[in-house]
Amino acid sequence: MAKEDYYQLLGLERGADDAEIKKAYRKLAMKYHPDRNPGDEAAELKFKAVNEAYEVLKDGDKRAAYDRFGHAAFEQGGMGGGGGGFAGGGAGFEGFGDIFEEMFGGFGAARGQQQSGRGSDIRYNMTITLEDAFRGLQTKIRVPTSVPCASCSGSGAEGGSKPVTCTTCGGHGRVRSQSGFFTVERTCPSCDGQGKVIKDPCRACGGSGRVHKEKTLSVNIPAGVEDGTRIRLTGEGEAGLRGAPAGDLYIFLSLEPHRLFRREGANIHCRVPIAMTTAALGGSIEVPTVDGALARLNVPEGTQPGQQFRLKGKGMSVLRSAARGDMFVRVDVETPVKLNKKQKDLLKEFANATSGETHSPQSHGFFDKVKDLWEDLKD
Repeated sequence: MAKEDYYQLLGLERGADDAEIKKAYRKLAMKYHPDRNPGDEAAELKFKAVNEAYEVLKDGDKRAAYDRFGHAAFEQGGMGGGGGGFAGGGAGFEGFGDIFEEMFGGFGAARGQQQSGRGSDIRYNMTITLEDAFRGLQTKIRVPTSVPCASCSGSGAEGGSKPVTCTTCGGHGRVRSQSGFFTVERTCPSCDGQGKVIKDPCRACGGSGRVHKEKTLSVNIPAGVEDGTRIRLTGEGEAGLRGAPAGDLYIFLSLEPHRLFRREGANIHCRVPIAMTTAALGGSIEVPTVDGALARLNVPEGTQPGQQFRLKGKGMSVLRSAARGDMFVRVDVETPVKLNKKQKDLLKEFANATSGETHSPQSHGFFDKVKDLWEDLKD
């Protein structure tokens, strides 16, 4: 049976560039991959043919020979027996790493990235006050974790003995097995990827090279941190298995709600009650700030409820900077309560004296709108 033209097999024109060839190959290889078509012999044959075509067309010299002589270029030693290599399926795997990564999440890359026995990372949740976030904080925390075993110095072996090379994997920490059309690599079950096994395990740690213990650590929290900030302490996680690298400790910060202040980034918001007379006549008040001091705020006469004032540089510290945010003060004008008779008479006198005058523009404007609405309804 005559072989199908390589270009037609990949759905390409003869002038296709390298990028087009690779794209067509990847698409078809994904489609006919044996793991996606278990037990389908036709798909497996198609997969082999696609791979064979790609191996020729991706190589400049082989492609030139194929364009000139066709399949005859690889028969009877025409290109050094290339055709025979394809038939056996061996050479067909040379360009397959990218397909594995796309389909199985990095099959080929896993070997180089593996860190057998590395200790687990630890998460530690820590709550601090707004003042701590403003000033920064140096404190100590106690973390339940695992540390290297003192009896065996982390080796996992008893006395003066040493771990020996694993006979299952030959010290590589990985073993290979044939799975149909593929060779699959996995962590060695005998040594858990360590490459060595313990013949005489340490009695204190059971051969793991680590023991459980509570560890005290010093933590430096910089000024300006925000809610949800993550601090990483490298190597302060759980100890690795039998001398392998330790994991990391991640401290997640959360800020306690404050009784006076509300934070938005580097700015602070605060609501301050002021007397009706201060709002009407103007005056000066003192407001608390996050640094524990008092700041003076000048209130202009005629200040309305909910009016906001800005105090520059009185907000939060900015992380890794000498700058500070701003503080925004919103005033609540307080209506006087528990008035005596003289005070009431004075307010009545004030009300009578201002009758017909627009000392309260918002209320006058509102009732003017109501009046206009009633007139429109009558019409």
